[in-house]
Amino acid sequence: MNEVLYFVKCFMRTRHYIFVRFSSGLAKETKAGVSFRQNQPRETLHMSNSSLSRQALRMAASLLILGAMPLTSQAQMTNITTVAKSTPANPASLTPDAADPRQYLEEVEGEKSLTWVKAQNERSLKSLMADPRFAQYEADVLKIVEATDRIPSPGFANGGFIDNFWQDKDHVRGIWRRTDKASYLAGTPKWDILLDFDALAEAEGQNWVYKGASCLPPQNTRCLISLSNGGKDAVTVREYDLTTKSFVEGGFTLPEGKQIVTWKDKDTLYVAREWTPGEVTPSGYAFVTKVLKRGQNLDQAVEIHRGEKADMMAYRTVLRDIDGNYVMDYAERRPSFFETDTTWFTEAGEVKLPLPLTSEMNAYYKGQAVFSLKDDWTSARGTKYPSGAVIAFDLKAALKDPKNVEPSVIFAPNDHQSVSGIGQTKNHLVLSILSNVTGQVQSVSLINGQWVLKSLPLPENSSLSLGSTDDESDQLFAWSTGYLQPSTLYIADADKTTVTKLKASPERFNAEGLKVEQHWATSKDGTKVPYFVVMKKDTKLDGNTPTLLYAYGGFEISLTPSYSGAIGKLWLEKGGAYVLANIRGGGEFGPKWHEAGLKTKRQVIYDDFQAVAEDLIKSKITSPRRLGIMGGSNGGLLMGVQLTQRPDLWNAVVVQVPLLDMLRYHTLLAGASWQGEYGRPDVPEEAAFLKAISPYHNLKAGVKYPEPFFVTSTKDDRVHPGHARKMAALMGDMGLPFLYYENTDGGHSAAANLKETAKRNALEYTYLAQKLMD
Repeated sequence: MNEVLYFVKCFMRTRHYIFVRFSSGLAKETKAGVSFRQNQPRETLHMSNSSLSRQALRMAASLLILGAMPLTSQAQMTNITTVAKSTPANPASLTPDAADPRQYLEEVEGEKSLTWVKAQNERSLKSLMADPRFAQYEADVLKIVEATDRIPSPGFANGGFIDNFWQDKDHVRGIWRRTDKASYLAGTPKWDILLDFDALAEAEGQNWVYKGASCLPPQNTRCLISLSNGGKDAVTVREYDLTTKSFVEGGFTLPEGKQIVTWKDKDTLYVAREWTPGEVTPSGYAFVTKVLKRGQNLDQAVEIHRGEKADMMAYRTVLRDIDGNYVMDYAERRPSFFETDTTWFTEAGEVKLPLPLTSEMNAYYKGQAVFSLKDDWTSARGTKYPSGAVIAFDLKAALKDPKNVEPSVIFAPNDHQSVSGIGQTKNHLVLSILSNVTGQVQSVSLINGQWVLKSLPLPENSSLSLGSTDDESDQLFAWSTGYLQPSTLYIADADKTTVTKLKASPERFNAEGLKVEQHWATSKDGTKVPYFVVMKKDTKLDGNTPTLLYAYGGFEISLTPSYSGAIGKLWLEKGGAYVLANIRGGGEFGPKWHEAGLKTKRQVIYDDFQAVAEDLIKSKITSPRRLGIMGGSNGGLLMGVQLTQRPDLWNAVVVQVPLLDMLRYHTLLAGASWQGEYGRPDVPEEAAFLKAISPYHNLKAGVKYPEPFFVTSTKDDRVHPGHARKMAALMGDMGLPFLYYENTDGGHSAAANLKETAKRNALEYTYLAQKLMD
């Protein structure tokens, strides 16, 4: 019912009051404090939305940026690779104590570094924007993202209302609006604007980007609005009254920061933030929570929980039931990205449960704590529970006798399945399940102590995702989509297991004559790796089809087929093929698919990607001359590795907001929080592996490299823009051509509004067209 605010809980799990605004609009506060609302995909630029699973919130703050979003393009007139010349500044030759001459580029707002950025932007933009395709591409994307006939992504709100966050050409920053459920379902919504962010930004002279709203249950009329300067993770928080549609005079106001904020009651907040300079973890996140009372200044807040300085983050928060009633406090220490040490505050004192630190709480349902396991686990009684299983137990009973927790199993996936999302209605749980990367949705009930699962009759063999679920009824929204099928919105009833189609998005490109196929490549160790190909039905297998290959490969994030008007219009219509690879490191086949590529095992991820490329070449769908690749954030690291390990396979490489210096990543912004995924540079074995894959340390003299296109943002306060800056500068020092675009706004998404999104897409696809189609 409540809109949830994402307060830069980078890499947080799904058990907090967080708003996560993906492409779709508003997420919903979990009254249980643990569940989440899966992405409500509307038509976006994402060809392959990452499936918003139980780690949806972690995704939002994690390294997924442009998350599975092949953006647009860049340009260069030549398709000739260039041989790198040797340079004494190559960091591969530096001793640990030697100074990196490009380290000044890590000064985000430094005069010297911004002068370098300006020069690279001017050079690259001049090259790309001079291509007549750029203007057309930009206009095409802008028309798509600003289209007024998009489906307004719905979020259930109290009292039979539907909320929506909307952006178009007249509302570039967006509006938060509300209508009654009946008119929305009838297709004639009567929208009431709750807050206009364009008007707010203009009135205050600020570059506000809306990050979400956390409303106090059960009334949900007082909300904490999160506003970001230019799209950064750090936000300013201000109290807003939905009844008067105004900010509360003298209300709660928190200055900019990476902070976790929870309503305790109408006059009390729990706030975890940087209370004194430097009082953050090595990852740059909070580990001290204080109680802030209405009318108090920050320096009057009283500490109630302190994690450890070495944690990734720590905070204290509140568990509520589905009706918004208070259940109890609990605190979470995050020793690493994939571990959570939870303390429950009961009347008898503090209690810990004997669950593995890698388990995740997903919901609080009829007194049952619902967890998903990421490792095999054996209870004190000897019962074995498999990795990937969803389990449940009576929380209050378990806290009274923690040594003898004996959960029941709600769902245990097979080797081809994973749980991609868990939602909760008034009386039911809802599971979203992936099976060989296609979706199904199950309604779950607890009847006479037994878990009963029933399938909702949604379209088969398609990408399904949960939308908003209703705390006041058993209704939920669900979405179906595919590469050639625009997103379709359904309303379902989890109790009656009925489904009604509401609306399908209009087509944004001509899909006539196109087809989708799923293939399997064999990786170096014999593992079968699935990938999707979208191409013309009459594609000649002569190796001459311009092909764009996309993947992510990390943090257990699943990529599933979804409709992208931009990719269809700018790439598929022009005769290109699009490929999505479900490589290891993702969550398509559960935790073990992810764990196979952790830390020093990570080379299998890169082997998988190369195996898909080689399979495409072997089948003569494409050839290295016509093959380009794209990836962002963790996927940007993937691109950098592919550029340095197999430059012979690609003729275009789009590197979006990447990690590239893997020996210093842990010292830059939120980098330390990802050591559970990549490994620790201060551990000799892991450091040796990181140096072996680090793109910044593996450019070599005498090697031919394709000309890459680096895309980043000055305001990205998650993945440091210094990664892209230094790699590009090193290529320049080695006499290698590159293109570079750094948007001054946009945060980790590299775009703060729709116009910036259109520009970025146009740049990227111009580049791809020049490299692969000319």
